[in-house]
Amino acid sequence: MPEDHASAPSPSALVRHYTVTGFVSIGGRTALHWHPRLDQWLPPGGHVEANEDPLQAVLREVLEETGLAVEIVGHGPFAYAHPPQLPVPVAMAVYDIPRDGSHDGPHQHIDLIYFTRPLATDAALPQDNDRWAWVDEATLQRHPAVFEERGRRAEVAEDVRELALAAIAAVRDTGAS
Repeated sequence: MPEDHASAPSPSALVRHYTVTGFVSIGGRTALHWHPRLDQWLPPGGHVEANEDPLQAVLREVLEETGLAVEIVGHGPFAYAHPPQLPVPVAMAVYDIPRDGSHDGPHQHIDLIYFTRPLATDAALPQDNDRWAWVDEATLQRHPAVFEERGRRAEVAEDVRELALAAIAAVRDTGAS
């Protein structure tokens, strides 16, 4: 994922966007794709749209990017029934973004990170220019974790590596494959 926020502009001048990330894991693997602009392996994710809550955003982003319908893995809600509750992200991170397709200058992404698993047990990733791949736990346990798929070889960023391993463990802990 992009760099941390140590060199961020002053908060009064800073544009911030809310984003979501959905680590998709099954069978001791997690889905990553090669991001050509950033030259690194990343999980699915993107911006939270207007009038969209984070749960809707992460489910939509994962489906749009991978074609997989998923469910959130994590802590259940509190016992009260009202008001409705949303799943809590497993982590939140702040990334400095020099520029991207949604903003032409420096800004930050406040990223809500979720662990998910596919609803289908025979989940298949797209075989297109996004270069999606299932990365196994053994590869991610190496430090550094270097992954190569279809000619793209790069170290998996430490935050992605750590979160991917935690996502694989979370899915395993639910008794799912």
